[in-house]
Amino acid sequence: MEHDDTVDTLGMLCPLPVLKARKRLQSLNVGQVLRVLADDPVAVIDVPNFCHESGHDLLSSQQSGTTQTYLIRKGG
Repeated sequence: MEHDDTVDTLGMLCPLPVLKARKRLQSLNVGQVLRVLADDPVAVIDVPNFCHESGHDLLSSQQSGTTQTYLIRKGG
């Protein structure tokens, strides 16, 4: 799926992946898609919870080895 921006949080631990995603989403327009790369094991819980609580849509989450890729559509 296409995305408008990427934030690479590889090597960062909780809560940095969510904090970096939140900051980057602020610069996007509603409906744009952010790709988040993470390898923090807790991100599989934190990223979906962040999206739910913040009104963003988690379009997909995939894992390849230790790397997780999330696509988040900015909500209004």
